[in-house]
Amino acid sequence: MPKKIVLDTSILIDGLISKKILENQFDDSYEIIIPRVAIDELQSQACKHREHGFVGLEELRKIRELSNPKNILIKIHGEMPSVEDIRLAKNGRIDALIFDLAKKEGAALYTADYIQHITALASGVESVHNRTIYSDTYNIENYFDNDSMSVHLIEGVKPLAKKGMPGNFSLVPISDKKLDKFTLNEIINYLFSAYDKQKVSNIEISFEGCYVLMYKNLRIVITTPPVSNKIEITAARPIKRLTIEDYHLDKNLVQRLSKDAEGILIAGRPGSGKSTFASSIAEHYVQNGKLVKTLESPRDLQVPESVIQYGSFKNSYEKVADLLLLVRPDFTIFDEVRRIKDFELFADLRLTGIGMIGVIHANEALDAIQRFIGKIELGMIPHVIDTVIFINGGKIDKIYELNLTVKVPSGMIEQDLSRPVVEIRDFYSKEVEYEIYSYGEENIIIPLKNIESKPGSEKNNKINKLAESKIREVIARFDPQAEIKIISSNKIKVAVAKEKIPKIIGRGGSTISEIEKILGVKIDVESKVPSIGNEIPFRITESGSRIYLLVDESYIGKKVNLFLNDESLVSNQIGKRSKLKIDKKSEVGRKVFNSIMSNNQDSIKLYESLEP
Repeated sequence: MPKKIVLDTSILIDGLISKKILENQFDDSYEIIIPRVAIDELQSQACKHREHGFVGLEELRKIRELSNPKNILIKIHGEMPSVEDIRLAKNGRIDALIFDLAKKEGAALYTADYIQHITALASGVESVHNRTIYSDTYNIENYFDNDSMSVHLIEGVKPLAKKGMPGNFSLVPISDKKLDKFTLNEIINYLFSAYDKQKVSNIEISFEGCYVLMYKNLRIVITTPPVSNKIEITAARPIKRLTIEDYHLDKNLVQRLSKDAEGILIAGRPGSGKSTFASSIAEHYVQNGKLVKTLESPRDLQVPESVIQYGSFKNSYEKVADLLLLVRPDFTIFDEVRRIKDFELFADLRLTGIGMIGVIHANEALDAIQRFIGKIELGMIPHVIDTVIFINGGKIDKIYELNLTVKVPSGMIEQDLSRPVVEIRDFYSKEVEYEIYSYGEENIIIPLKNIESKPGSEKNNKINKLAESKIREVIARFDPQAEIKIISSNKIKVAVAKEKIPKIIGRGGSTISEIEKILGVKIDVESKVPSIGNEIPFRITESGSRIYLLVDESYIGKKVNLFLNDESLVSNQIGKRSKLKIDKKSEVGRKVFNSIMSNNQDSIKLYESLEP
């Protein structure tokens, strides 16, 4: 009686069976059963132009051709997959149907999927796990040397590597030969192969066209169409594992990290050394008898053996976070706080009493704090974040500490304007560099670090404490081109376009009064007279609901001022078709149209603008 074997989709894609037939490992004592659902799945992949589909179908052709001379019986068994089977394919339905077929036929299941293999064994079904072990020639480690931070392999491009150290590296080619599709596929096959019943790599993230793997200490990102236009493999490795002592930290900072800080942000640009510093903090806590866990995807932090690294579940940390509350760690390192849910989860875990260390991308230390604004309540930020450490070029560049107080914000004068204020202090000087507070629905960030405090100094006034940039930010909501002039220590003059004045004053002066309260200064509003140059000749045309002022092509892209009877109507740019477009239904349009209809076209003037 022939020995029956059932082939699943993974072994067909792997291409191992045809090689075994060629090597005479199979003969006429074998009966090869090919599940119909496997053929259908490969055909579906091929129709979607996915390479695995073509590879698997080609393997089926080879198996048939090689089996005929050796009298190996080939059979196709099973039913066509139903619509429900196809819908549930991603949840393992196709694999389950193949598994059931092997059980029903009393056959051995041949698979390249290790999970399918151990599932079969656990269920009493004979199973053989095979996966081609590709030549070490295609081991991605071959592209690294001692100076390499990361390697970038792109189809049709010479292999590239970032060499140097964080903050001081260069991207250089490491070979004169461009990479072809075959070589990149062989590297990918090597990464997905198995050795001694163990996968070479661990898959951290997977979706159509993208894989994120951990191979030894390398974090590898593989992208293929449709995610990218061609195959790309990026591999990064930790340059050096450092301890907290290697950073030569001030003893006060070490004490704060050891005893006081429980909501820490480690911020920096990509490749600045944030994760390396986070790893050193993890080791420091472990050495001091703390229970430490991590939340990271992919799991690539270099941490002590006692630190359990949790990954995401179904592209989310929420269920894993529930586990953390049961495990009760002293500290959790949250690597790559990025999405809105990540910020909310970080805050939620911190407020339950777990010490949190978040790794976050930011250009400056303040940017890391700003990324939390709007995602959690402003008053909660100091309870969630107490310390911000900014890493630049592998070194600590800035340290902030946060606290919450109730006071009149800098720049305000009335005592009834007292409110909760988040103070951001430099860790070493203890000087407050920024204040964050709410006014109405707005969150306002005031820089204070450049304010002079000498008695009698001209700059020691309400205007400079607010900073002119903040005044401009508030006024710009009404007129981005507003002109601001400081009259005295608590008075400013604002010149805006004439049509903007009613909006900034508000009904009964309500709007300007609110602005004065926000800024803590008296504001005089006046009409801005545009700075104009030469008069521009034009002709007028109409089309539907629009009026067009046609000028010479040399004025395309230039800013112009439109006047009517010496009254400034609008400042705007000339469009690509050398036209200034005016909507007839607008206030400006109605004035221009009335002037045209009353035969008063000469009162319309167009001038070059001298303003940027």
